Formats: sequence, C-alpha cells, structure tokens
Amino acid sequence: MPRVKSGVVTRRRHKKVLELTKGHRASKHTLYRRAHESMLKALSYAYRHRRERKGDMRRLWICRINAAARADGISYSQFMNGLKKASVEVNRKMLADMAVKDPHAFSQLVTVAKGESTGK
Repeated sequence: MPRVKSGVVTRRRHKKVLELTKGHRASKHTLYRRAHESMLKALSYAYRHRRERKGDMRRLWICRINAAARADGISYSQFMNGLKKASVEVNRKMLADMAVKDPHAFSQLVTVAKGESTGK
C-alpha cells in the first residue's frame, strides 16, 4: 500500500480552525492545539446560548407587559388571566411590542382583561 501524505489536508483543517478563532486572546488564536480547544468551547457556548436567548427574550417580554399593565392598574397575572378568559389569543412577544409602541391599543386590551376578570 502506498504512503499517503496529508500535509495539504492538515494545513486546510488547521487554517479553518485558526480562522474561526481569529478574535480569541493570547495563544488561543495562534497555536493550533490551543485554538482547537478554544473553538470547541466557543461553539458549545454558542449552541447553549442560542437556546438560552429564547428564555431571556420571554423574561424581557413579561417584564415589559407587567410594567405596562401595572401602569394601567392591573398585575401581569390578572392581565394574562383576563385575556385568556376573554379568548384573546395574542402572544407575549406581540403584547410586549404593543406595550412599547402602541400604549393606547395595549390599554384597550387591559380594559378587556379587566372586564373579564371582574365579571365573574
């Protein structure tokens, strides 16, 4: 079986890793072995934080909705419960957007939620 030299393949692989770690500090962007470790960590952090971001955004939306609802004299939980009972299906992302960009429409939703929560 003939001998196979893998210099080109190895160099390409190394260049790819070093390109990915371009902004990393110290030897983590110059030495291949350190760069490879750094790249693996960075990619795993990126994967994990893409999932974490979804929870962060939901928490942000809830904070915004709560602040706007309390400005209209109702708590977040009462507001969401009132909307559910009134069969208003608007997701938290849209509610938070309305709270920031269209406070008048949000206030109308609050009156709908209040009407449902007090009319037992």
